[in-house]
Amino acid sequence: MRPATNDARFSVGAAVAVWVGAYVAALPLQAAVIAAFGRGGDDPDTWPTSVTAVSILCLWIPFVVGLVIVSRRRGGASFTRDFRVGFRPVDLVGLPVGVAAQFVLVPLLYWPLSQVFPDAFDPDDVERRANDLWDRASGVWILVLILIVAIGAPLVEEFVYRGLILQSLEGRFNDAVALVLSAAWFAAIHLQPVELPGLFLVGLVFGLCWQRSGRIAMPILAHIGFNAAGLLIASR
Repeated sequence: MRPATNDARFSVGAAVAVWVGAYVAALPLQAAVIAAFGRGGDDPDTWPTSVTAVSILCLWIPFVVGLVIVSRRRGGASFTRDFRVGFRPVDLVGLPVGVAAQFVLVPLLYWPLSQVFPDAFDPDDVERRANDLWDRASGVWILVLILIVAIGAPLVEEFVYRGLILQSLEGRFNDAVALVLSAAWFAAIHLQPVELPGLFLVGLVFGLCWQRSGRIAMPILAHIGFNAAGLLIASR
């Protein structure tokens, strides 16, 4: 039996409202920032790291605000309790789990896919986005990229996709169904078809970390390990 993830579960409706509201709020912010940098109409894959970083912050800020609001209005005693913020030494297991997911599980998943569907799942295409991000960064922006990818993204995304969305789905469905639905949601929002299988797989891994530990720390650490390992691959 897994530890109870939370005493105060958010409804699926509240989770969807936060998610949609954050994106709706982020769109005009991102548009204004992109225009201010003179990058309106440019392919995001051509943006310098500075523009990418500010654009990501424009999405993260509404999400953080949304998490605080839903905790106050629909949660329990406190933000930390609502999102099961806590740490035990066992949570450090998340780091090697995330690294193993990047170096072992994802390649094992994509090897048969690339053999059966070589055009759809070319290994170079799977790694292209991470490689492009790394190649566009230089100097101090390499540090900024590392902070965004290896620290910021795991923190924000785990609070949203495990702490809020998975937890809300657990209140409606059994744990297995909630886990699969949250992983599918997590994969789909990245809008990269070639990455969907891998993102779905790691969504399952991060979700299992949440369900097994009953805390947000382990999936955050697993996500950090996974993303940091991905940057290491891109830097080679």
